[in-house]
Amino acid sequence: MLGTCGSGEIQSKNDNHARVGSSEMSSVHQSRQPSAAPPRWGRSRYSAVQLLAALALLFVLTPFIEDLPRGYLIEAVMLTFVMVSSILAVGGRPRTLIIALVLVIPALAAKWINGFQPHLLHPIFFLIPAVLFFAFIIAHLLRFIVLAPRVNAEVLCAGVAGFLMLGLLWAPLYLLVAGFDPPGSKVQAGTAFNGYNAFYFSFVTLCTVGYGDVTPASKVARMLAVTEAITGIFYMRC
Repeated sequence: MLGTCGSGEIQSKNDNHARVGSSEMSSVHQSRQPSAAPPRWGRSRYSAVQLLAALALLFVLTPFIEDLPRGYLIEAVMLTFVMVSSILAVGGRPRTLIIALVLVIPALAAKWINGFQPHLLHPIFFLIPAVLFFAFIIAHLLRFIVLAPRVNAEVLCAGVAGFLMLGLLWAPLYLLVAGFDPPGSKVQAGTAFNGYNAFYFSFVTLCTVGYGDVTPASKVARMLAVTEAITGIFYMRC
């Protein structure tokens, strides 16, 4: 009897130790399991709030840049800052990041080269990649807004940033039209249709204000203006 009881006690202790060890191993295994994936927008290093801040800084400085002695350098720096902020805001996935880099590198390279050597590259080498890049960023901002489970500060800032990006998208398009058809856009006497005038005309058209100081003259420019105005109206309605 004593021998039986002793062996039973030993067996019971062994079972208890086995259960404790099994529970400890289970807890360790659970702690080593990867946590749930963070939200889709949270994977990016930047947020929509920071992107909107970069765009706001561009808007504040743009009217004063071209009048400065080296305004083209400041313009290039600000545009680079906005484009990099856009990539960091939407480039949470490797594929998205790679596509954004493929689009932005030629645009920024041409912008900086054109700033130091204006006659080395035609502006088209900057304008076309810039249009494609801004369209890509806008598409991802709209996708984030549509798929967001609830409206919060990120969604609201993404919506405002997307609207401002629409204005940046059309500005190089007007410059392209003006480059191939110089009379395509009319401005006040003695004023060239440069980057700031394209920026100004794009946002005036997007907001459907139309002061008349800059008017599209060619059919292509007029169609672009109509398309931008319709896009701005639908964006605000939606």
